[in-house]
Amino acid sequence: MPYLHFDKTQMTNLQDSLFKELLITNRQGAYCSTTLVGCNIRKYHGLLVVPAPEIDDERHVLLSSLDETVIQHGAEFNLALHRYQGGHYSPNGHKYISAFTWDKVPTWTYRIGGVTLQKEIVFRRKGGYQLLVRYTVVDAHSLTTLRLRPMLSFRSVRHWTHQNNVADTGYEPIDQGIRVKMYAGYPDLFMQTNRPAAFVYEGDWYRGLEYPKEAERGYYDVEDAFVPGYFEVSLKKGESIVFSAATAEAKATKLEMSMEAEKVGRDSRDSFFHCLVNAAHQFRVEKDDELYMLAGFHWFKARARDTFVSLPGLTLSIGEKDRFEQYMATAEKAVCDFIAARPISVDIAEMEQPDVLLWAVWCLQQYGKFVGRKECYERYGDLVAQMVDYIWEGGHPNLFVHNNGLLYTNGRDVPVTWMNSTAGGRPIVPRTGYIVEFNALWYNALKFYEQLLSEYGTEAQKVKARQAGKDAERVGQSFRETFLNEYGYLFDYVDGQMADWSVRPNQLLGIALDFCPLGLKERKSVLDTCTKELVTPKGIRSLSPKSGGYTPLYTGPQTQRDQAYHQGTAWPWLTGFYLEAYLRVYKMSGVNYIERQLIGFEEELFYHSLGTIPELFDGNPPFHGRGAVSLAMNVSGILRAIRMLEKYQREE
Repeated sequence: MPYLHFDKTQMTNLQDSLFKELLITNRQGAYCSTTLVGCNIRKYHGLLVVPAPEIDDERHVLLSSLDETVIQHGAEFNLALHRYQGGHYSPNGHKYISAFTWDKVPTWTYRIGGVTLQKEIVFRRKGGYQLLVRYTVVDAHSLTTLRLRPMLSFRSVRHWTHQNNVADTGYEPIDQGIRVKMYAGYPDLFMQTNRPAAFVYEGDWYRGLEYPKEAERGYYDVEDAFVPGYFEVSLKKGESIVFSAATAEAKATKLEMSMEAEKVGRDSRDSFFHCLVNAAHQFRVEKDDELYMLAGFHWFKARARDTFVSLPGLTLSIGEKDRFEQYMATAEKAVCDFIAARPISVDIAEMEQPDVLLWAVWCLQQYGKFVGRKECYERYGDLVAQMVDYIWEGGHPNLFVHNNGLLYTNGRDVPVTWMNSTAGGRPIVPRTGYIVEFNALWYNALKFYEQLLSEYGTEAQKVKARQAGKDAERVGQSFRETFLNEYGYLFDYVDGQMADWSVRPNQLLGIALDFCPLGLKERKSVLDTCTKELVTPKGIRSLSPKSGGYTPLYTGPQTQRDQAYHQGTAWPWLTGFYLEAYLRVYKMSGVNYIERQLIGFEEELFYHSLGTIPELFDGNPPFHGRGAVSLAMNVSGILRAIRMLEKYQREE
């Protein structure tokens, strides 16, 4: 039985199956996403969701859904499912699903009387935006008619569509299909079939579609969809039809061939690890000959901090050194532009955040551990030197090296760390001054810089290496004096006479990095505090329940969720650093504990969005998954933890 498998009992239970989502990406910025029962529950859902640069920098839903109807002996059986205003479901086609599996491609099996119908979906990865859906009559006692009714939206993922008189509701016949474009400025949508199918025009609006996930998040949740008509074809047992929805006309007779070719190139989702590998690939976007890493789905774009935190886990941990270098080639342009005070020439946002360069050095350090420091120095030594020197010399407008060697940052008015939620334009967690992870990363960067130059640098560079070593010693001493408190854990930030006593996970960076300014006894004390107060089965809490302001449930409208975002919710990406710190302190005696921690994430692959890890979890039981359905940093953190565990087991 395939690893990702659901039977009829699970699929027909809407309380469970309605909130299981799937995500298919084409690595060009487009995606297909809906629920396993085909009922859209988010405004971000759609079978063909594509970038429309002619309009804006958002993605746009062209094909919202595709309703299937099986007709036998004059009786119609609609396989679709939609939720309408008032919580009414129609036409309840999920009751015909007998199984869902996802190995190489998502596959549904329907049983309707004596008919067994199989549906498969693939998204082409090259050659434009094209979704292919194949229906195969696996078994039938007589000729079966299949009717396909497309529902169109032609809107941004952030907006809604409603019945109006502006929409172009006409169509133009093309090779075995039709072409539609509801609004000027949008790309054409070409819908075709690989075998001749009659198209019957209806031109009707389906009104009052309801999206419960939007209501749950405190947003408006109702829209209309336009149905131009339906395709109809008769099939015998063993026959198939392939439906194509694309932004360019295809050769209709070659759709079956395209479908098979796309299936061949897919990796299996046959284990926990391989599901995460596939999830890692979903964040990849190739655009204008550059390779970008999206921060997550459905609403994130490429962001600098997320890129550098995620890159090692999403590439090196799965053996993709070349892919790391491709991502870094794009990111390096952003780094160099920022340091030179030029406009950023690539589409990576938030380069100005003060910790970004610190994370970039850490990222390259992981590359050095994977390929060897010599190769790292030869390829990225100049970049590391450029970033460290830029910080060292006070080039960053909001990162200052004080006389004690520590980095000081002003975060009172705008958020400057990954804990960046705001209320009324101001940080909810105003982390400012000496920030614990900034200075842990700074100490680590100086030591790595010293290591690279002393081992492989010129004589002049070795002089700089010795200076970096001296500065690191000063930073390490100041770090201990500034952050280590009388209770044996680290302050989250210190600004003048004000120290934040909240127990937060950022202190894990102080004990998890390759170079740590604390002794073993001190590291153990910090780790034990985090273990007792922050660790959950689904990640590391952003705030201890014993600290003031603890808000563990990420629910309600946007303002309420913003207050909880970093005030007690659990974040899986921090698990990678926690487990790294745990192994550094407890060595092999910690392996069994780490295995148990990772098991808690495997079950999450069967909830939320299949085969991946959501953005965050509630900080209290039962630890519900919340936010975005897939986050790059989370997938990366778990993949790094798996590889760390394997490394320790091999060494043993």
